[in-house]
Amino acid sequence: MNRREFLAASAAVLTTTRDSSAFASSEPTFRTSNTRWQATYDKALSVLAGNVQIMPRFPGPVLIEGSSYAGIWMECGPHEALLYRKFRPDAARNSHLTFFELQKEDGQLPANNKANVTSPGWAQIQMVVPIAATAWDLAKATADHELLEKAYASCSRWDDWLMRYRNTRGTGLVEGFCTYDTGMDNSPRWHGMANACPDGSARNIPKNASLPRLCPDLSATTYGARIALAAMAQALGKTAEASMWQEKAATIRQLILSKLYVAEDAAFYDVDAQNHFVRINCDILSRVCSEHVPDQQLFDTLWQRQIHRPEGFWPQFPMPSSAIDEPTFVRPIPRNSWGGSSQSLTAMRASRWMDHYGRSSDFAWMMDQWCEALQKDPTFRQGIDPVSGTFSPDEAPKYSPSSLVMTTYTWRLAGVHDEGDELWWNIRAGHPAAQNASFRMKANDGKIAEMHYTGKSASLSLNGRLIATLESEGARLITTKDGTPKALVGISNRTPSTTVSLRIPGRPKSKRSLRADEYVDITR
Repeated sequence: MNRREFLAASAAVLTTTRDSSAFASSEPTFRTSNTRWQATYDKALSVLAGNVQIMPRFPGPVLIEGSSYAGIWMECGPHEALLYRKFRPDAARNSHLTFFELQKEDGQLPANNKANVTSPGWAQIQMVVPIAATAWDLAKATADHELLEKAYASCSRWDDWLMRYRNTRGTGLVEGFCTYDTGMDNSPRWHGMANACPDGSARNIPKNASLPRLCPDLSATTYGARIALAAMAQALGKTAEASMWQEKAATIRQLILSKLYVAEDAAFYDVDAQNHFVRINCDILSRVCSEHVPDQQLFDTLWQRQIHRPEGFWPQFPMPSSAIDEPTFVRPIPRNSWGGSSQSLTAMRASRWMDHYGRSSDFAWMMDQWCEALQKDPTFRQGIDPVSGTFSPDEAPKYSPSSLVMTTYTWRLAGVHDEGDELWWNIRAGHPAAQNASFRMKANDGKIAEMHYTGKSASLSLNGRLIATLESEGARLITTKDGTPKALVGISNRTPSTTVSLRIPGRPKSKRSLRADEYVDITR
C-alpha cells in the first residue's frame, strides 16, 4: 500500500472508527440456537467489556489483561485490543497510543502500564507480537493517518533503542537479559535467571554467566516489526526508508536462521554468553512462526518433527508452552506456568501463522478443542493442562486473552472476518456454533457482511446483496472486499475432504470435492 492508496481510504471509515458510540449500533453480532455456545460467547464479551478500563498516566480507556493482571502489557495488550477493535475501536487505538505516549526520550517503550504503581514498567523489554505490526494493521484497517505517523516514529525509535542496548554482543540479534523480557514466567528456559533487570532498568544485565542470551523470539519480534515499519514507510511515501527496513528485516531473519536454529533438533534455541545452545524445547517455536521467519519448506519440517507431534506441541489441547516430551516440563502445573501449560495467549496468537502456512484444517481442530474447554469451564482463566484441558484452578478468572480465544475462534470457525484486503467466509454447516446461526459485522471498508445458516447451507451477503450460497461442512470462500469470489479453501477438520456446492449469482451452480487445506482459484 502506497501513500496515495492509504490517503484514499474512506473518511467515513475513519470517522466511524474513532467514535465508539456511533459504532455501537453496528458492532459484530453472533446468534446461534446452540445455547451452550451462545452463553459462553456472550460471557466472553461480558468479560472483555469489563476489562476496558482507564489506567494511570493515559487519559483514555484501554483493554487490560484482566484476571490478576491490572494493566496493559506491550507483549500482548495491543494485539488483544486489535482483535477486539470492532467492539471498542477507541480502546484499540488507546492501547497503542499508551505505549507511544509513555515512550522515553531515549526511545525505550514501557513494558507495561499498570494500576497501583508509581510508574510504567522499565525493568524488561517484554515483547512478543510486535506493536509495530498491530499498529500498522490497525491504522490500515481504520484509515488512521495520525496513528500511522505516530506508530512509525515511535517504533523506529524503539528499534534504535534495541540495537543500542540489546545488541551488546554486536551480533545484530536481540538479547534477553531476564525472564520477563519474553513474558515466559516460570519457564525452565529461564531457570536460575532473574525475573527483571537490576535497578528497574532494562539496560542493565543481571550478574549471571549465562547472560546476555541471543533470543530467537525477541529477534523474530524485531523482524516482524521491521516488516511492518517497511510497510508503514511505504504508506507514508518514504520509499528509501521502506527499502532500508526491508534490508534490516532480511538481515535479522538470516541471522535467526543461521545462528539460532538447530537442524538436527528442528528447534530454535537461545544462545548463552558462552555460545552454548540453551536446549529447552518451548514456545519459542510458535513465536518464530508467528512472525513468518521460516519459509514454507522449513515450516513443513517444523510441523512434521515438532509442532504436529502429540508428544511435542500437538496434544489434545495445543500448544503447550513446553513440548510434552521436554524433560523439564513442569508438573503438577502451577499458576502462570510457561513451563508446560497451554496458554491462552499462544492460542490467541495462532491466527497469525497457522493459516499463513496452509494449516487451516488443523487450526480448526485446535480451535474446536479450545472452545470446548472454555465451554466446560467458562471462567476464562489463563492456561490449561494440554492433556486434560483443565484450566489451572489457582488462576483468577476474567482473563482477556482466553475471552478473545472464544470470540475470535467463533468467527474464524463458522463466521466471516477481514483478512488484509480480503474477506474470508468460513462455512461449516453442522458445526455446533453454526446451528441456525447468523453472523453480522462491519468490514474494514464499512460494508456490512452477513452470514446466515439454514440447514446444510449458508447464505453470504454484503450490504444486503447476496454474493454466494454454499453447502459444505468445511469450506472457506475468499472474496475481495467488494464480494467478488477469488478462491475456495478446504478447512474441514473432520474428514480428509468435503463436498462443496456453490451458487454465485450470475454463474452456473458448481459442485466439487475439496481436500483439507486445498486452495482452488475460482476467478475464472
